[in-house]
Amino acid sequence: MTSDLSLFNLILQASLVVQLVLLVLVIASVTSWTMILDRGRVLSSARKSANAFEERFWSGGDLSALYKDLSENRKGEHGLPSIFRAGFKEYVRLRKIEGNDLMAVLQGSERSMRVALSREMDRLETSLTFLATVGSTSPYIGLFGTVWGIMHAFHALGNVEQATLALVAPGISEALVATAIGLFAAIPAVIAYNRYSYQVERLNSRYEEFMEEFSTLLQRQGRS
Repeated sequence: MTSDLSLFNLILQASLVVQLVLLVLVIASVTSWTMILDRGRVLSSARKSANAFEERFWSGGDLSALYKDLSENRKGEHGLPSIFRAGFKEYVRLRKIEGNDLMAVLQGSERSMRVALSREMDRLETSLTFLATVGSTSPYIGLFGTVWGIMHAFHALGNVEQATLALVAPGISEALVATAIGLFAAIPAVIAYNRYSYQVERLNSRYEEFMEEFSTLLQRQGRS
């Protein structure tokens, strides 16, 4: 073992198992950061889309015109616009069928909105499970690499007549790198998971409130 404790040399001098552990952790970290940036963009876009749609929806314009515009300009593929399109489309379709009372029409519209909401939640929650997994398992993977590295370092001491701190320090240091990398991968993933889960819950509550208000509006419109 050399006395050079630079990170690069510690990794190069580590055993194959520790190097594999570090490789797994680096891949997990890079992947999680890619997902963190992507989820941040998606959730930010969802909030902006909801703000813009609600402003237009409650401006008092014609719902049929709004539905037509969203359908033609493909602005209603995600978020509140997609929920609105699903509900209004089913409402119009069921209203054209003779024999359907208002409650049956409203229930059909609500079911369509629920399906659209479920799809939207699946889209927003994409990658969150992976972030949770990285956040919960990376420290243990790093700890495994640390334990293995320390065992390897002490095993090497059996080949020398006199054990000194100078001989064991590099081996222990390279082993502890695995723990450090494990925490480096886990901490951002945990923070991002908690933050994004909260944002998804807020959006879900916002979508459900809109569905209730929209159903009430359709009910009033159907009775007029």
